[in-house]
Amino acid sequence: MRGTAQVPASKSESNRALIIQALAEGGHLANLSDANDTQLMQRLLQDSAASEFDAEDAGTVMRFLTAYLAMTGRQTEIRGTARMHERPIGVLVDGLRQLGARIEYTGQEGYPPLRFLGLTPQPATDGEFAELTVRGDISSQYISALLMVGPTLPQGLRIWLTGKVGSRPYIRMTLALMQHFGAQCRDLGEVLEVRPEPYQPTDYTVEGDWSAASYWYAMVALAPAGSHLTLPTLRRHSWQGDQAIVGIMEQLGVHTEFLSNETVRLTQVAPAAALRQDFTDCPDLAQTVAVVAAALGIPAEMTGLESLRIKETDRIAALQAELAKFGGGLTDEGEGVFRVVSDNFHVSGQEVATYHDHRMAMAFAPLALHGPLTIQAPQVVRKSYPQFWRELEKTGFTTDPAPAPVF
Repeated sequence: MRGTAQVPASKSESNRALIIQALAEGGHLANLSDANDTQLMQRLLQDSAASEFDAEDAGTVMRFLTAYLAMTGRQTEIRGTARMHERPIGVLVDGLRQLGARIEYTGQEGYPPLRFLGLTPQPATDGEFAELTVRGDISSQYISALLMVGPTLPQGLRIWLTGKVGSRPYIRMTLALMQHFGAQCRDLGEVLEVRPEPYQPTDYTVEGDWSAASYWYAMVALAPAGSHLTLPTLRRHSWQGDQAIVGIMEQLGVHTEFLSNETVRLTQVAPAAALRQDFTDCPDLAQTVAVVAAALGIPAEMTGLESLRIKETDRIAALQAELAKFGGGLTDEGEGVFRVVSDNFHVSGQEVATYHDHRMAMAFAPLALHGPLTIQAPQVVRKSYPQFWRELEKTGFTTDPAPAPVF
């Protein structure tokens, strides 16, 4: 395997930038992601009179748009897929209600769908900020959603984080993008502060997506000896927590060389004998790493997987079911520790279920380097990487049927 693979623009950056741009009421965004989640966010933000918004299966759209609609005083509703209605949102709604938003649940308490009834401005207090206390062990998207509306509040916002904070790099990404658009905000560890300084219309170019790049790291790890790949648009100094794939994959046999500030070259090196990794700050890499470790027969201890239970599917259960088809496994050792095991791992035409989860499809696809396999519902990749199958073909894979064009 040799050549260049194009990764999409960062979905995480794109969806945050779109919300902030809307609150700033201006600025040009370049290189936005072509992922369905980002295209959906654009369409919904442009619909200023909708009586109902459909966030489909997009977590960032549901959570970021909930905060945006609530704090801009819109009277409307938001819903999603059946799976989205099983993903909790109570922590975010509770925080928005404390800030003056009037929100009702139209289904199960604590879960979408939601109805927005407007905004009741909160009276000024003696404190310097409007203050919230938020658990840190829930999805960082709740915290990012609250942060992004902070500059619009009369007193700004101070968020106290309690307990273990997961996915903190995503919080830092949010704060960095806010600052780029003129917000005055800072991360003080257990406290996040946003001053009541309005956003300024600003231009921004979105970088390549390190989460998507992880699948190409997996390809190189499993490819024949001598393989290498080049990936453009990936920044050396990135705000994305999933850049952690650089260090993780070094242990699984892939070395990263930055050819410039925005291009990397992946080459093969000897892997480590074992891997121990905390995925608290990069949970979206867990599926990729688990599959590669199992395929290579490298014992791996994984922690920080708590949020995987409430993603597009229960990703822990999905990994356990699908790895078992190949002779691998993910065992629960208790106290938050999971172990990748491998017994006569082989690829010989198995069929991988994807559970409506784009990352299941792309995490298992690299196994085709060790034998033929079938990926069910391959169109799920449109959520984050619509051109994934076409990029595979460019690097020498054969897919049957060939992927349909994505526009």
